[in-house]
Amino acid sequence: MMKNYVDAELLEGWLRARSIARGLPQPVADRGGLRVDTGTLEERCRYVFAGPADEIQDLARSINAPHIFIKMCGPSHQLLARVPTRWELQPGAYLMTYEGWRSPVPSVPMGYRLQLVTESAVTIARIFADDDSVAASGHAVEYEGVFVFDRIATEPAHQHQGLGAAVMAALGTAQQSKAARRVLVATEAGRALYSTLGWSVRSPYSTVTIKPLS
Repeated sequence: MMKNYVDAELLEGWLRARSIARGLPQPVADRGGLRVDTGTLEERCRYVFAGPADEIQDLARSINAPHIFIKMCGPSHQLLARVPTRWELQPGAYLMTYEGWRSPVPSVPMGYRLQLVTESAVTIARIFADDDSVAASGHAVEYEGVFVFDRIATEPAHQHQGLGAAVMAALGTAQQSKAARRVLVATEAGRALYSTLGWSVRSPYSTVTIKPLS
């Protein structure tokens, strides 16, 4: 088995906190990785690995149905090399971390207002436009040594105005422990934003699934 691209404990902490943020079951150990039973029409479950584990090969060979995802920290070619040709690569992402815990004071442009609420263990930031529509939003959870940012999104009509940075700053104020590590998984577009805010890429985050029959 090759070396993990990220610390397995950090990955598990992120995945557990993300499951809380999304109201999903907690991950369980399975086939050398972690499995989350997401249970939706689009995604029955996902298997997550900290690196290119040998167990991925046997797992992928045993699956013939769509809507099951295998995700791995590491470059896409290493994941593709471990699965049969029926598996297809999905858009890439990046696992990122932020060293530190302080956040800038959230500020939003004129015409917008920020709302920050905590529901159970999940902190939700929303930025509303002057017509009361949600212009940007995001979620965060602190759990067992990690502070996870999740589903950071800005509506297309409100992009390039600093709303994403404002959401991140607002969510950061909810962190309680200075020792908690900040973690997120970013899309290609998100990586550009988070890099300007001081975040660093720890690993590519690659995904494959079986394409449904048309």
